[in-house]
Amino acid sequence: MRYLTPRKAAEGLGASHTGTQDHWFLTVTAVALAVLTPCFFLIVGRAIGLPREEVILHFSRPVPAIITGLFIIIGMMHFIRGTRVMIDDYFNHTARKVAIILSVIFSWAVIAVAVYALARMGLGAIALV
Repeated sequence: MRYLTPRKAAEGLGASHTGTQDHWFLTVTAVALAVLTPCFFLIVGRAIGLPREEVILHFSRPVPAIITGLFIIIGMMHFIRGTRVMIDDYFNHTARKVAIILSVIFSWAVIAVAVYALARMGLGAIALV
Protein backbone atom coordinates (compact mmCIF):
# COMPACT_ATOMS: atom_id res chain seq x y z
CA MET A 1 0.00 0.00 0.00
CA ARG A 2 1.31 3.43 -0.97
CA TYR A 3 1.15 6.33 1.41
CA LEU A 4 0.51 9.81 0.00
CA THR A 5 2.53 12.27 2.05
CA PRO A 6 1.17 15.77 2.71
CA ARG A 7 4.03 17.24 0.66
CA LYS A 8 3.22 15.09 -2.36
CA ALA A 9 -0.46 15.97 -2.04
CA ALA A 10 0.39 19.68 -1.80
CA GLU A 11 2.66 19.53 -4.85
CA GLY A 12 -0.16 18.01 -6.88
CA LEU A 13 1.88 15.02 -7.96
CA GLY A 14 -1.07 12.73 -8.47
CA ALA A 15 -1.73 10.61 -11.54
CA SER A 16 -1.27 13.40 -14.07
CA HIS A 17 1.42 15.33 -12.11
CA THR A 18 -0.20 18.66 -13.06
CA GLY A 19 -3.21 19.07 -10.77
CA THR A 20 -1.84 21.87 -8.62
CA GLN A 21 -0.24 23.63 -11.58
CA ASP A 22 -3.54 23.58 -13.48
CA HIS A 23 -5.39 24.87 -10.43
CA TRP A 24 -2.96 27.74 -9.85
CA PHE A 25 -2.86 28.68 -13.52
CA LEU A 26 -6.65 28.77 -13.70
CA THR A 27 -6.82 30.73 -10.42
CA VAL A 28 -4.31 33.35 -11.56
CA THR A 29 -5.90 33.78 -14.98
CA ALA A 30 -9.38 33.96 -13.40
CA VAL A 31 -8.24 36.79 -11.13
CA ALA A 32 -6.64 38.57 -14.08
CA LEU A 33 -9.85 38.18 -16.07
CA ALA A 34 -11.91 39.45 -13.14
CA VAL A 35 -9.90 42.68 -13.30
CA LEU A 36 -9.71 42.90 -17.10
CA THR A 37 -13.36 42.09 -17.90
CA PRO A 38 -14.91 45.34 -16.58
CA CYS A 39 -12.14 47.34 -18.25
CA PHE A 40 -12.71 45.51 -21.53
CA PHE A 41 -16.48 46.09 -21.35
CA LEU A 42 -15.94 49.81 -20.71
CA ILE A 43 -13.57 50.08 -23.66
CA VAL A 44 -15.87 48.19 -26.03
CA GLY A 45 -18.92 50.02 -24.66
CA ARG A 46 -17.37 53.37 -25.50
CA ALA A 47 -16.75 52.20 -29.06
CA ILE A 48 -20.31 50.97 -29.69
CA GLY A 49 -22.16 53.25 -32.07
CA LEU A 50 -19.10 55.14 -33.26
CA PRO A 51 -18.39 55.43 -36.99
CA ARG A 52 -15.76 53.09 -38.41
CA GLU A 53 -12.99 55.70 -38.46
CA GLU A 54 -13.55 56.62 -34.82
CA VAL A 55 -13.56 52.95 -33.78
CA ILE A 56 -10.22 52.52 -35.52
CA LEU A 57 -8.86 55.60 -33.75
CA HIS A 58 -10.28 54.39 -30.42
CA PHE A 59 -8.58 50.99 -30.61
CA SER A 60 -5.35 52.44 -31.99
CA ARG A 61 -4.69 54.19 -28.67
CA PRO A 62 -2.37 52.22 -26.36
CA VAL A 63 -4.65 51.60 -23.35
CA PRO A 64 -7.67 50.21 -25.26
CA ALA A 65 -5.42 48.12 -27.51
CA ILE A 66 -3.38 46.68 -24.63
CA ILE A 67 -6.39 45.89 -22.46
CA THR A 68 -8.22 44.30 -25.39
CA GLY A 69 -5.16 42.24 -26.34
CA LEU A 70 -4.56 41.10 -22.76
CA PHE A 71 -8.23 40.21 -22.33
CA ILE A 72 -8.27 38.06 -25.47
CA ILE A 73 -4.90 36.37 -24.85
CA ILE A 74 -5.41 35.65 -21.15
CA GLY A 75 -9.01 34.59 -21.79
CA MET A 76 -7.99 32.14 -24.48
CA MET A 77 -5.12 30.73 -22.41
CA HIS A 78 -7.63 30.22 -19.57
CA PHE A 79 -9.97 28.56 -22.09
CA ILE A 80 -7.22 26.23 -23.34
CA ARG A 81 -6.31 25.01 -19.86
CA GLY A 82 -9.92 24.82 -18.67
CA THR A 83 -11.10 22.82 -21.65
CA ARG A 84 -8.07 20.56 -21.32
CA VAL A 85 -9.08 19.70 -17.74
CA MET A 86 -12.69 19.16 -18.79
CA ILE A 87 -11.75 17.07 -21.84
CA ASP A 88 -9.44 14.89 -19.72
CA ASP A 89 -12.37 14.20 -17.40
CA TYR A 90 -15.00 13.33 -19.99
CA PHE A 91 -13.30 11.98 -23.13
CA ASN A 92 -11.21 8.86 -23.74
CA HIS A 93 -8.44 7.85 -26.14
CA THR A 94 -8.74 9.24 -29.69
CA ALA A 95 -11.73 11.48 -28.90
CA ARG A 96 -9.65 13.11 -26.15
CA LYS A 97 -6.76 13.82 -28.50
CA VAL A 98 -9.02 15.22 -31.21
CA ALA A 99 -10.95 17.42 -28.76
CA ILE A 100 -7.75 18.82 -27.23
CA ILE A 101 -6.26 19.55 -30.66
CA LEU A 102 -9.45 21.28 -31.83
CA SER A 103 -9.74 23.41 -28.69
CA VAL A 104 -6.10 24.50 -28.91
CA ILE A 105 -6.37 25.30 -32.64
CA PHE A 106 -9.58 27.28 -32.04
CA SER A 107 -8.01 29.25 -29.18
CA TRP A 108 -4.84 30.15 -31.05
CA ALA A 109 -6.92 31.11 -34.10
CA VAL A 110 -8.96 33.52 -31.95
CA ILE A 111 -5.75 34.98 -30.50
CA ALA A 112 -4.22 35.39 -33.98
CA VAL A 113 -7.32 37.06 -35.41
CA ALA A 114 -7.62 39.45 -32.44
CA VAL A 115 -3.96 40.47 -32.51
CA TYR A 116 -4.12 40.91 -36.29
CA ALA A 117 -7.24 43.08 -35.98
CA LEU A 118 -5.64 45.25 -33.29
CA ALA A 119 -2.48 45.62 -35.37
CA ARG A 120 -4.52 46.57 -38.46
CA MET A 121 -6.45 49.16 -36.46
CA GLY A 122 -3.21 50.59 -35.09
CA LEU A 123 -1.69 50.83 -38.54
CA GLY A 124 -4.97 52.00 -40.07
CA ALA A 125 -5.07 54.92 -37.68
CA ILE A 126 -1.79 56.17 -39.13
CA ALA A 127 -3.46 56.45 -42.54
CA LEU A 128 -6.47 58.26 -41.05
CA VAL A 129 -4.39 60.91 -39.30
